[in-house]
Amino acid sequence: MSQVEIHLFRDEWAEDFRRLNEEWLERYFRIEPIDARVLGDPRAHIIDPGGQIFFALEGDQVLGTCAVKAAGDCRFELTKMAVTANAQGKGVGRRLLDAACDWYRTGEGECLFLESHSSLGAALALYESSGFEHRPRPFTSDYQRADVYMEWHHPAPHDNA
Repeated sequence: MSQVEIHLFRDEWAEDFRRLNEEWLERYFRIEPIDARVLGDPRAHIIDPGGQIFFALEGDQVLGTCAVKAAGDCRFELTKMAVTANAQGKGVGRRLLDAACDWYRTGEGECLFLESHSSLGAALALYESSGFEHRPRPFTSDYQRADVYMEWHHPAPHDNA
């Protein structure tokens, strides 16, 4: 996996974004209406409103993806993380998550959050090890499957004066 590179969204990878996420969703849950909308037009639902989509590639093969979606009020959602089955457990998810958090950190966001499910132990451990903390959900979820809410806050700048 040392040859894996992280790239930002390109329109030609929109189909890979949809395919990887649909495979993951169908394996563990089902595709909900919100998923179908976002996966059907990621440029309109993620990129154009101020978010970003990340892709992990080895050569020209897309191994994984995740997105940071603007959610209003300086809040952003880490969403749509999916890694191919043969690349899971090899650090691809960590690289995608780190890229997403780094991208978020450089912006104007006040809160990066995610929604997940309690049955996804490996994913939750990854998020926890990256600094996401379980919190009470401050809103009604768009996802029927979501029973976990976590936040990662942008570190405050240190005053060296």
